[in-house]
Amino acid sequence: MIPIKSFRERRHSLASQMQAGVAIVPTAPEQVRNRDAHFPYRFDSYFYYLTGFREPEAVLVIVADAEKGLSKHILFCREKDTEREIWDGFRYGPEAAREAFEFDEAYPIAKLDEMLPRLLVDQPAVYCALGNDGAWDGRLIGWVNRVRQQSRGGVAAPAVIRDIRLLLDEMRLFKSQEELQVMRHAARISADAHRRAMCSAQPGMREYEVEAELLHEFRRHGAEAPAYTPIVAGGANACILHYVENNARLAPGDLLLIDAGCELNGYAADITRTFPVDGKFSPAQKDLYQLVLAAQAAAISEVLPGNSWDAPHIAAVRVLAQGFVDLGLCAGSVDEVMESEDYKRFYMHRTGHWLGLDVHDAGEYKQDGAWRPLQPGMTLTVEPGCYVRPAENVPQHFWNIGVRIEDDVAVTGTGCEVLTSTAPKTVAEIEGLMQHREA
Repeated sequence: MIPIKSFRERRHSLASQMQAGVAIVPTAPEQVRNRDAHFPYRFDSYFYYLTGFREPEAVLVIVADAEKGLSKHILFCREKDTEREIWDGFRYGPEAAREAFEFDEAYPIAKLDEMLPRLLVDQPAVYCALGNDGAWDGRLIGWVNRVRQQSRGGVAAPAVIRDIRLLLDEMRLFKSQEELQVMRHAARISADAHRRAMCSAQPGMREYEVEAELLHEFRRHGAEAPAYTPIVAGGANACILHYVENNARLAPGDLLLIDAGCELNGYAADITRTFPVDGKFSPAQKDLYQLVLAAQAAAISEVLPGNSWDAPHIAAVRVLAQGFVDLGLCAGSVDEVMESEDYKRFYMHRTGHWLGLDVHDAGEYKQDGAWRPLQPGMTLTVEPGCYVRPAENVPQHFWNIGVRIEDDVAVTGTGCEVLTSTAPKTVAEIEGLMQHREA
């Protein structure tokens, strides 16, 4: 768990960057699934990053004044209601939330419309995520306009509205040791789930049966949920990048591509493994698998402080392009294949993304038009792949083979740490584990 003092320190850091003004950060609304049933609730990542507070119907307000060296942190949340707790479970209420989460003040959410215009009086700027929710934007503009209506009384409304995400994205990009510890735990649970999937998968099973094994392992170790909809794709389905139906029957000789990770204390893991459902790679499957594994190793070796964000991707593409030429999938030299982008017939996505509270986490990939350098504390995925669909100029023994190998990697002061290293990925590790299963 992230200690409460860390959330408070984040709020102070944000306030010091704001200099002067008011930040308004709402949590996510509850979403109706059907009639009077809701989807499982998940807080807004920005709100949680600053508060640690998990209840719906809550808003954080930070009032910053750099000249006086002060900032005030205010929570608006649901009132304590013992009758509603019988139906919906525990809720803190403002006073208990103020004390437990170390806010300066806390008020019922019902008072938000009354109090916000007062907090905006004579403030130079409002910091918010304008454009994220039309209804919320209208509410915010309404508060600002109510202050403007008082101008004859000598009251000034905020002159500018600034995007708070520009500040928070940069903060979230660099993980603390506390965050990394949570992410390591999420990675271990997810790696164990992939092991379980390898040990349970058999020809004749449905993809969703294997998915159930993953979800069981996530939940039994305390993870709240999958960090995203799992991809459990057998045979030709592995050539569909975002396949989520997960309902086909696994056939003998199929490869099974699983892209799944859990969410723990708000933080995501993201692992992909590909393995033969009957325990042994065919020669064609092994050729493509070893190629993707080599591309991933080349990419991970480029995850170094000072290297550009793009360096791992370029390293992976070069290895893949060479392999595609060697295996007769592409024609010409490696440089020609890279320049023409002919490799994109078989590898059409990037090699990774930021990882954290969101599985595709906050943070810019470029600065001033150039790929930004990697720095300690950044966490990213490394996930090259190869997807071969049937085509006239493609050797038939490669048809319908899809392979992706993905790990979660943290940049350190001297190199990188592979957080998900306990998930088997070499041919020997996978085949050995699955043979042991059969024994």
